Amino acid sequence: MAALWGKSAGKAGGRKNVLLSHLLDTAAVAERLWDGFLAPSTRLVVDDIAGGPGKGRRFFSWLCGVHDYGKATPAFQRMWPEGAEAVRRAGLTWHEPLVARRRWRHDRAGGHLLCRDLAAAGWTEQQIDWVWPLVAGHHGRFPSRGELTPARTAKGHLAGTGPWPAAQRALLERFTTELGFENVTAVAPVRTPSRAVQLHLSGLIVMADWIASDERHFEGVDDPHRVTFEAARARAGKAWTALGLHRGWGSHDLPGSEAFRDRFGQDPRPSQTMVIEAARRMTAPGLVVVEAPMGEGKTKAALLAAEILAARFGADGVFVGMPTQATSDPMFGQVRTWLDRIDGDLSSRVALLHGKRMFNPEWRAMVAGSEEDDASRFGGVDAYGECLDDDPYGLTSSDPWDEPSATGPGARGPAEWFLGSKRGLLCPFVVGTIDQLLLAATRTKHVMLRMAGLMGKVVILDEVHAADVYMSQFLREGLRWLGQAGVPVVLLSATLPPRQRQDLVGAYLAGAMSREEYTAGGLPEPGGYPSVTAAWPEVPVGAPGEMEGRTEPAYLVDHGPGWRPDLSVAIDVLPERVPPPRTKRAEREAADEAAARSVADLLERELSTGGCALVIRNSVARAQRLYQLLRDRFGADVHLLHGRLTAGDRADRTARCLDLLGPTGGTEGRPHRLILVATQLAEQSFDVDADLLVTDLAPVDLLLQPIGRLHRHAGVRRPARLAAPRVVVTGTTALGGGAPRFPGVSEAVYGRFLLLRSAALVRQSLPGAERETAEAGWRVPARVPDLVAAGYEASDASLPPPWREATEAARTQWETTERQRAETAGASLLTRRGDREGRTLAGLHYAGRAENGDDASAEWLVRDGAPTVEVVLVVRQGQVPHTINGRALSVNGDVADELLEDLLAGTVRLPQSLTEAALRELRPLPGWRGHARLRYCPALELDSRRTAVLGDYEVRYDRELGLVERRLTAH
Repeated sequence: MAALWGKSAGKAGGRKNVLLSHLLDTAAVAERLWDGFLAPSTRLVVDDIAGGPGKGRRFFSWLCGVHDYGKATPAFQRMWPEGAEAVRRAGLTWHEPLVARRRWRHDRAGGHLLCRDLAAAGWTEQQIDWVWPLVAGHHGRFPSRGELTPARTAKGHLAGTGPWPAAQRALLERFTTELGFENVTAVAPVRTPSRAVQLHLSGLIVMADWIASDERHFEGVDDPHRVTFEAARARAGKAWTALGLHRGWGSHDLPGSEAFRDRFGQDPRPSQTMVIEAARRMTAPGLVVVEAPMGEGKTKAALLAAEILAARFGADGVFVGMPTQATSDPMFGQVRTWLDRIDGDLSSRVALLHGKRMFNPEWRAMVAGSEEDDASRFGGVDAYGECLDDDPYGLTSSDPWDEPSATGPGARGPAEWFLGSKRGLLCPFVVGTIDQLLLAATRTKHVMLRMAGLMGKVVILDEVHAADVYMSQFLREGLRWLGQAGVPVVLLSATLPPRQRQDLVGAYLAGAMSREEYTAGGLPEPGGYPSVTAAWPEVPVGAPGEMEGRTEPAYLVDHGPGWRPDLSVAIDVLPERVPPPRTKRAEREAADEAAARSVADLLERELSTGGCALVIRNSVARAQRLYQLLRDRFGADVHLLHGRLTAGDRADRTARCLDLLGPTGGTEGRPHRLILVATQLAEQSFDVDADLLVTDLAPVDLLLQPIGRLHRHAGVRRPARLAAPRVVVTGTTALGGGAPRFPGVSEAVYGRFLLLRSAALVRQSLPGAERETAEAGWRVPARVPDLVAAGYEASDASLPPPWREATEAARTQWETTERQRAETAGASLLTRRGDREGRTLAGLHYAGRAENGDDASAEWLVRDGAPTVEVVLVVRQGQVPHTINGRALSVNGDVADELLEDLLAGTVRLPQSLTEAALRELRPLPGWRGHARLRYCPALELDSRRTAVLGDYEVRYDRELGLVERRLTAH
């Protein structure tokens, strides 16, 4: 036993680490996690599993430490020649030709040995069944029981024959007694936890292993006499201090009635009080759905509700998921401010998780002066412990935007350890895109780390209405796991169609009540707007096993007045000619040009005495075309914002627009006249005020989003012509006769069925149209729930009779497409239909995705459609590449530190039409290949005219228009 090695000298600071030492190191790290990191709710659950209060800590330590038991096999011990020779000298031999020809991963070997030896120690089959996958899956994927067995053709030599079984059991027994157990039998758990809790434990085991494999803090111990648990505890204590790891707020007092004013400097509005009181009245962790218009203060209400839920149910942090990177940035600042008012130390414990966080000044300031995350500092990479593409300790990121790591406890930001690949969600407080949660619901490698980062927190998801049917599959799967884990979740939305609300509540309750499916058919509809819907299981998660699956939901549904009076919004339509399908390109372009001229003429009339207009177009090309026309007429009063600007240009323009049209009035005051042309990105969390809105038709819920920017801020002086809020709908033919046509790009994005339903609602609102209400236009926000419900309902009552045949055909196509998209998403969900009541994690990764689970490689899994590619634009002048802003690099593209930010500001996402060519033709510059941030960044080299040919397209970057593509071949 003493000869068995766990880390080679090259991976343990120059001296081999005996296997028992690494097991004890990991167990000691687990104690530190228990004392200084785990949420109170997690500790309570593990205590219950282990047999009662005070018993969970030692059991958790044993679970983490035993993870590498499978290294006590010839299959592993032969991998390092020097160590193998010492093992042979100790009398533990094997038949090298048989062992050398067959692979047997040590994680699976550990599962195999545990099944054998725990049964011999008297553990029941039920106890063994949920424990072995935690060991067999600690390198990121959970195998099935059948995958544990070594190849029979090895004739037992992979696991070891002769004295091997006795040596293995002696190691297990010695490790177990070092932790204070009488024997292996005494470790046996008294209760089987839910699969969600098992997944949480699995992620924590990986976390403990990665920390204990850091050779800077855990150098090898090659003298067996020096291997004790006390020595391991001392090493773990020093490592914990050096790494500066920390929990969230620990035990959090229940906020009182004065808390809202203390946090936000104002008294809560009625709708905010409604949300806060719902959180106080829930008797178990559950789901809270908040529906309110923009500007109502949903975020502040959700943050205080999170405090209450955390205090009541033992959570120790918060994850706030936003729909986009752009919306994550301002939320990051809000969350830090909120936490700073709770405790000044907490604001430094917030991580920002998205691919362009380096462009966030607040984040950059937090990690300024930190060191690069160097994978070579972390040891423990062992053959057969992982697949060929493994990064076993999560240190080498495939994310080209990975940040420099902050140093230990003295950093201004989160501890260094949390900034590595795959570990960001483990930080106590996290703001990022909703993709972080969606990826936690995929069958990808190291999914347990993502789930472990969410469990033990309160989860807040904003703008959930933005999730389409594809993303919704992952959202519901994530809610199912969070429900089973007893994680409180707060969902925020402008409004939800009734079916979507019911589906989200049903998914959470299915998990909370450990059922395959649950339809929340008894969920009451809100009686007004704004509203709150809360749902939770009557018997709390964690109740005795005989009660699981027998719980019933409790509901709390309430509504209240909004803080702002309704706006009566006038609706007009500016029809355009839309050529039928398969029309020649020249005719389509002529129609697009005519449509843009009509909008320009309209704006010339409406803004004749000044005013600020927001114009939303459904594609970048439509936005660019209109911008060019408007620029010729209005000059510098026109601004353009869309997704094909470089990261630097987009950030600058967004800040400029927020300054000019934001709530504070800007540094220069509100302009006399301004036109902002934007794509759909302006529909989400874009706090600007417009006098007039011109927008392409979209599904009604998305049409209502930009309407929220109309006359949004109080005290704004408006031209008399624009004193009343008004929307002009474009992107459709006339609505008076037969079923209208829509531009092909609109139908491609939204589908014809939802556009027809939205067009019918717009038609009803027009002056002189037949309708149930006497008033033309829309009263916003009062009518928002009714409009959204009507936009997604199955009834044809609101459709003009001449439209119904076309709408029925569109509905059939839409339903088929939606079903196909849901089925496509189902192939990557963490659990498959029929497997959601499973009791263990065995085989969870069966037929799973090959991706490693990094954001860069897996993001496309949760976003529908073909993946797109981000590139870094460089301008070639002679032989020397330059940044998009004109600063010279070396001939090979080597980048000085002071130029890196300027270079990466030239990052832009290419349209989907260029993906195939970009993947085929583009590579990093030679000087980038060894660079931590640039080695995976493809470069798009432009000539001095800022033009390049990529596949069948000419691509040009225009400083005003952004990226422009032109097909070179006839189409």
